[in-house]
Amino acid sequence: MNDNNEVDTLDVNKRRRDLIKAGAASTTLAAGASLGFPAIAQSARRIKIGMVSPATGPLAAFGETDKFGIAGVQALLKDGLQIGNRKHPVEIILKDSQSNPNRAGEVADDLILKDRVDLMVVGNTPETVNPVGDQCELNEVPCISTLCPWQPWFFGRKGDPAKGFNWTYHFFWGLEDIIAVFTNLWKSQPTNKVVGALFPNDGDGNAWGDPKLGLPPALAKDGFKLIDPGRYQNLQQDFSAQIAAFKKENCEIVTGVVIPPDMKTFWTQARQQGYRPKIVSVGKALLFPASIEALGDIGDGMSTEVWWTPAHPYKSSLTGQSPRQLADAYEAQTKRQWSQPIGFVHALFEVALDTLKRTKDVGNKAAIRDALAATNLNTIVGNIQWGKGPVKNVIRTPLVGGQWVKGKKHKYDLIVVDNQTEPKIPAEGKLKLLS
Repeated sequence: MNDNNEVDTLDVNKRRRDLIKAGAASTTLAAGASLGFPAIAQSARRIKIGMVSPATGPLAAFGETDKFGIAGVQALLKDGLQIGNRKHPVEIILKDSQSNPNRAGEVADDLILKDRVDLMVVGNTPETVNPVGDQCELNEVPCISTLCPWQPWFFGRKGDPAKGFNWTYHFFWGLEDIIAVFTNLWKSQPTNKVVGALFPNDGDGNAWGDPKLGLPPALAKDGFKLIDPGRYQNLQQDFSAQIAAFKKENCEIVTGVVIPPDMKTFWTQARQQGYRPKIVSVGKALLFPASIEALGDIGDGMSTEVWWTPAHPYKSSLTGQSPRQLADAYEAQTKRQWSQPIGFVHALFEVALDTLKRTKDVGNKAAIRDALAATNLNTIVGNIQWGKGPVKNVIRTPLVGGQWVKGKKHKYDLIVVDNQTEPKIPAEGKLKLLS
């Protein structure tokens, strides 16, 4: 089969056999792959969507919901995707980055050059989205990304605000949003406003700790004193130096952007060494139920940013589902507690399929890119419309503040405790100090 031409009628049986074989591969998830569609096979070109995700490694909690999201899209596409007067079969090819930036770039290259995908979708931290975005920009493949603050995505890839990028488009919140959310949380309780920072030597840590664009100048302007002991390497085994610095400066607040294994190491050692701040508000590590459960009772009361919950006031453009209905479906199918990436993975495919439906020539990547740039879509995470964002290729999504509390259905629940940044998202309580 030539991906750039329509499928020949005489090749239908061979195509079916090939698709059945492909369906057995662990990295390929094809919508409608095992059932033939004679009318589609005779008249429409197969469309390929590539996706890179950290299915394994220290960032695996981010990619945990991806297969659920893909399975839902597969069900919707069982009869193909209507584009103009034709229905096209759609194949989704998932590759594991293994939480490694170099690996993410390699598998993106494979998707582009070997699998010849028409469109790329990617999420889950700068270590995944940046190398994938770079490969798409280099090879002129349209790419939709999310689940990474926009500054490390844009400036981490040496983006020029005057020019932007040609092929890569991103939706998520930015550092300005998390600064507003965290400082709103901290101002709600009495503290000495001295903040200890945990910034690793990676895309997120360097962006958060940037002396010009990151947290330091913004917090200083708001009356907070930031204590930054310097960058550390991910998967660090000893945080004694950071803990000693925080104790010396009497940091009553701890913040940062930490991978889950490092948060467990830091917080366990902090308790052992008698360091007990009043508030811990950390990005990345405190987003997931499994990460909080791994901390045990000492995880109770941790606070973090909230980008998506079942209470968000939006709905899916694909299924009409509310966030609550999508979260309930996830829990019913996986027997796991809902997790924030569920909504954004679903939104990636909302934007992807909406883009393809509006593309004038799906065999032309520039036409797909042009349709992507013209997106104006209400999704399960809010409205996505490029051109309104801080830079050409970015649209910001809402962010509020949350805290982990002991739950009824689950061991811990993440509830919204400050919604000043987006009042449409309902608050469910007030921030409580750590015991």
